[in-house]
Amino acid sequence: MDTYDIFLYAGYGLVIAGAFFAIVLPLIKSLDNPKSLLKTVVGIIGIVVLFFIAYSISSNEVLPKFEADPFNLTPSGSQFVGGMLITTYVLAIVALVGIVFTELNKAIK
Repeated sequence: MDTYDIFLYAGYGLVIAGAFFAIVLPLIKSLDNPKSLLKTVVGIIGIVVLFFIAYSISSNEVLPKFEADPFNLTPSGSQFVGGMLITTYVLAIVALVGIVFTELNKAIK
């Protein structure tokens, strides 16, 4: 069991290191061309706006079985989870539509 724990913590460390490098290295590279940061900032702002729209339309209803001890879900937590789910669904649909549109566009050309 100790070997599993060591590799589990090593996996956590690798995920953290990968996330760090995935964020920091493109920022360092974009210092050569600051205009490339504009597209990134617009994308991040778009996702944040989408989340706040999804958060505002999601329900804060909590079923009684989720208010109990193992979950302890609050209405604000339920609304946050609903907002994240709606955001994920919208982004997945946009990605799928983009893939289909790109493939059809390549097939026509």
